[in-house]
Amino acid sequence: MEQEVMNRVKQAQNGDQEALIQLIMSQKEDYYRLAYVYMKNQEDSLDALEDMILKVFENIRTLKDAEAFFNWSKTILVNCCKQNLRKKNKVILLQELPEEAYEEAYSVHEERMTFEAYLTSLNPHYQEVLRLRFLLDMDYQTIADLLKIPLGTVKSRMHTGLQKLKQRMEVEQV
Repeated sequence: MEQEVMNRVKQAQNGDQEALIQLIMSQKEDYYRLAYVYMKNQEDSLDALEDMILKVFENIRTLKDAEAFFNWSKTILVNCCKQNLRKKNKVILLQELPEEAYEEAYSVHEERMTFEAYLTSLNPHYQEVLRLRFLLDMDYQTIADLLKIPLGTVKSRMHTGLQKLKQRMEVEQV
């Protein structure tokens, strides 16, 4: 499997659009989840994915290490998401909840909305690492690689972000 991926990357670097599409489609769920963490809705997530595919296609010849294709393309996706958010000067609003007949389902959504509200009150750097860690279950090193920041910075942002989140939640409880 590993060699097959390497061959497809080489084919894509030589201009084979089909090979590039196959590479991206092999990880489409991961790409979509990553975009969704930033964009918070399907339409904007798909727009960011479109932008990412175009940039990958335009720049694949500059990729030096074929083994790094997926990390490289995910970094491009994160940058596309951030660029789209800046371009639209968009405030990420909490999702509207569908009416649920069951109180338990409502309670779960209410807790998630409350958590989301606390999270969005944090600095964007803290939000980013907390979302990647807890919503996508990424480890610290993967987050560092994806955001192109040192591992220590990820750990520091995670620690500080959790502390600030805890403080805000405690203040609200009182």
